[in-house]
Amino acid sequence: MKRLVFAALLALGMSVGLPAQQSASFLLANASQPAALSTDTRFNFTLVPELAVPYANAVAPLPAAQPAIPNAPAPQNPNFGSDDNYRWEVGLGYEFIHFKSAPFSANLSGLHTDVAYNLNDWFAVEGNVVSAWGGKVLGGETSKYVLFTGGGRVGWGPTRRRWSPWAHALIGGAHLNPQVAGEGKNGFAVQLGGGADYRWRGRVSFRAEGDYVRTQLYSTSQNNFQFGAGVVLHF
Repeated sequence: MKRLVFAALLALGMSVGLPAQQSASFLLANASQPAALSTDTRFNFTLVPELAVPYANAVAPLPAAQPAIPNAPAPQNPNFGSDDNYRWEVGLGYEFIHFKSAPFSANLSGLHTDVAYNLNDWFAVEGNVVSAWGGKVLGGETSKYVLFTGGGRVGWGPTRRRWSPWAHALIGGAHLNPQVAGEGKNGFAVQLGGGADYRWRGRVSFRAEGDYVRTQLYSTSQNNFQFGAGVVLHF
């Protein structure tokens, strides 16, 4: 009888201890493995917006559309926008002067040199020099004449035309030889006149001109005229 009771108690103890041992083993097994961390980094809100890090796969915003740049104006041609107009002119030609004064009169021939800078298509700053030689006067001395003046010149019409008329007003001085006793060789001069240029090629013109020249020499004034013809280079 005692053996039967002992066997029954042993069986009951084993039946109670087996589930408890299985529970303990399950808890130990779970405790030995760390819990897997969640890899989901998406959030529905940001606690501190300034410290928020954008997603790596976020799409960069498109740049704002730039306003259309208007077409830049074409650069202006320094030659007034035309291939036939140039800033500088250099003229060289023949000049005839009839000089008449109280001491003597003489016909002189020489060279006329002219330089002009066009400020626009109708006005230019001009300077010219006339050097001429004549016959014998005052007992056999050779007459010599130099006129140097500067001023402004006005033109009419575009220089694309074959003929370009113009007029100028210049002031300066005159030098005359021979010298008269008690008088100087130099005096004041005013030159008024005009002419026309004939465009032969793009940079070459032929010129004809005439001028009235008033000089102050030998303690009196002289009124004379001069005429010339030559070639003009444009550049």
